[in-house]
Amino acid sequence: MPNKAARPAVEIFDTTLRDGAQTEGISYSVDDKLRIARKLDELGVAFIESGWPGSNPKDVIFFEQARTESWRHAKIVAFGATRRASLTPANDPSVRALVEAGTEVCAIFGKSSALQVKKVLRTTLEENLKMIEETVVWLRGQGKRVIYDAEHFFDGYHQDAAYALQTLLAAVRGGAETIVLCDTNGGSLPWQVEAAVSYVRQKLGATVPVGIHAHDDTGCGVANSLAAVRAGARHVQGTINGYGERCGNANLCAVIPNLELKLNLRALPAGTLPYLHEVARFVAEVTNLTPNDQMAYVGDSAFAHKAGVHVAAMQRHPDAYQHINPAVVGNATRVVVSELSGRANVVSKAGERGFENVDAATSAKVVELIKAKEHEGYSYEAAEASVALLVRRLTPGYQPLFKLLDYRGMVNRHGDRSMAEATIKLNIGGHEVHTAAEGNGPVNAFDQALRKALQPLFPQVNDISLTDYKVRILNSDLGTAAITRVLIDWHDGAVHRWSTVGAGSNILDATWLALADGYEYILTPQSKRGAAGA
Repeated sequence: MPNKAARPAVEIFDTTLRDGAQTEGISYSVDDKLRIARKLDELGVAFIESGWPGSNPKDVIFFEQARTESWRHAKIVAFGATRRASLTPANDPSVRALVEAGTEVCAIFGKSSALQVKKVLRTTLEENLKMIEETVVWLRGQGKRVIYDAEHFFDGYHQDAAYALQTLLAAVRGGAETIVLCDTNGGSLPWQVEAAVSYVRQKLGATVPVGIHAHDDTGCGVANSLAAVRAGARHVQGTINGYGERCGNANLCAVIPNLELKLNLRALPAGTLPYLHEVARFVAEVTNLTPNDQMAYVGDSAFAHKAGVHVAAMQRHPDAYQHINPAVVGNATRVVVSELSGRANVVSKAGERGFENVDAATSAKVVELIKAKEHEGYSYEAAEASVALLVRRLTPGYQPLFKLLDYRGMVNRHGDRSMAEATIKLNIGGHEVHTAAEGNGPVNAFDQALRKALQPLFPQVNDISLTDYKVRILNSDLGTAAITRVLIDWHDGAVHRWSTVGAGSNILDATWLALADGYEYILTPQSKRGAAGA
C-alpha cells in the first residue's frame, strides 16, 4: 500500500447543519449548531456548511458566534443562491447576507437544468448564465472564496447536456474554486453519475476541481458519491448519519471510511478516523434522533455477531466475518446472544462480563435455557447482563444475592392525584427484609422498595440509576392477556452500563425480573470486571 502521506486527497464538505437541518424532525438551536460544528472540526472535515444567513435570524446569530471561535481544521461556510433575475448582486439582500456572515468561504447554488430555469425561475436561459457568473464575480470581488453548487445538474445534463455545461462554465468564468455537481432530486444511479462526471472533467479540464453532492432517494447516495470520485471528483458533500430532506443526503459516516479504507484516498487528517463512531453518536444525541444501529461502519450493530457459526469462526480468526477492524472507525466487535446462538456466543459473552473458562457443559445448558426463555418472550440481544446471570446461576456453588418471598403493588387515585405503593419481602443472606415505598407509578415504587431493602448492606445502590425502561407487547392479538417484555438500561454514575430483561403475562412480574437482574448483576463483586464500558 502506498505511503498514506502521499495519498491523493478528497475534500470533505459537511452540510449536516444546513442540508441536514431539512430532515423531518430536526430543529437545531444555535447552541446545537455550535456544538456539532466543534465536533466536526475535531473530526477534521475541510468545510462545514452552517446555514443560509439570508433566510432566518438563527443562522445570522450562528455566524456571529462562529466568528469568535477558533477552528482548527474546518472552514465555516455560508450558503446562499445566485442573485435574483431582477437584481444586481450588490442589491440582492440574500447575496449581501453572504458577505455579512463574515466567512472566508461561500457556497452558492444556481440552476443547471433548462427546465428549472424556464419553469421555476421563470427567466431566460441567457439571464440564468448571467446570474451565475455575476454573483460569483461579485462575491470574489468582496474577497470570498466561492464553491459553486450546480443544482439539478444530473437532471439537466440528461435533458440538455450542452446547456448544463454552459452553466458550469459561467461559474468558472466568475472565479468559482470548485464546481459541485448536485443530484438534487436523488434519482441518479452510479453509472450515470460516473459518466456525467467524466464528461464534465473532460470539458472543464484538469485544472478545475469537481465535486459531488448526492441525495439518497434511490438508496445510492453513498454509491453515487464514490462513483463520482472514481471519475475524478475530489470534493464530496454529505451529512453525518445521512441526515437530509426526504431520504437524506450521502452519509459521510460511510463515504469517509470508504474513501480512506477502500479507495486509499485521504479524506481526514491523520489519526482522526477513529473518532467517526463518536461523532455519529454525538450528532444523533444533539439532534435528539435515535441512532441507526444498522448503519455501515458506525452503527452499533455494524460489527455485531449473532449466528453461532460466525462467532465460532471469529474466535479462530477475527477477520472471518468482519471486513475491517472496527477500532479503525472507533467501533467495536459485539457478540449478540439469542436463540440463534451457539456455545461460542455464550463463551464470548461470558468472557466479556467477567466469566472466563466457561466449560462446554455449562455453555450448552445456557444455550438451551436461552432458547426456552426466548420461546416464553425473552430477548437477550440487548440484555447482556441477564445473559451473564444465566451463566452465573448455572455455575457450581452459586448463591443468589437475594430471594423474593413476596411482593404487592397498589395504585390509588384520589381526585386528580394518583399514587402507587409497593411492598417487597426478601430473604437477604438468611434474613427476612420487608420494605414498602411510594412512587409516581408501580415501576418506580417497586424500584424504591427494592433499594430500601438493599441499601443497608449495599450502600452503592444510591449510585445506581435506571436510564431507560422499555416495554414491548408481544402477541398483541391477545389484548391485555399478551406477553409483556421489559428491558431496563442502567448505569452506576461511573463507567459501568448494563441492560437486563424480564418477560411474562404480568407486566409487574416482568418488571420485577428485570429489576432484580439489574441489581444482582452489578452488586455481585464478580461482575465488576465485565461491566465496564458496556
